[in-house]
Amino acid sequence: MKRALLAGLAAAACLLSGNLLAQDAAPAATAPGCPASASDMPLEMLFGTWEARFEGLPGVARVQLARHPDYAGVRGTITRGGDTPAGVAQLAGDVDEDGYLSLDESSDGRTISGVWLGQLQAASCGKEFKGVWRNAADESTRPFVLTKTNDNTGK
Repeated sequence: MKRALLAGLAAAACLLSGNLLAQDAAPAATAPGCPASASDMPLEMLFGTWEARFEGLPGVARVQLARHPDYAGVRGTITRGGDTPAGVAQLAGDVDEDGYLSLDESSDGRTISGVWLGQLQAASCGKEFKGVWRNAADESTRPFVLTKTNDNTGK
């Protein structure tokens, strides 16, 4: 089931983020010492503060990731602003066996409200992921860009 979900999200990413991918059509060179894919990243490189931008939505969301206390992954929060009071949701995930950043989002702490599937951008040196966010309530999807804004490696 997870593979089918990953395949569906990957297909949606290709279809919905064509404009994002078109900008990166030429293969980007990876700087020495930088991970070429998320599979090459130490987990600690995911720790810290990130900005999330969703295609078609105004504003920037703040993502904070740290070590998950129970397994080799990350746990954190996303804070969305905008015209309404800031909404905070919980995040948990890891880099899956296919090298994608996979995050589950929960707005109530019990049920999954969104699923993130992102690919590391090779030229970003571990600081940018592009992918698709899926709303669990209505199955709608939005391309996202997740950009690291500070480095809390090891915290």
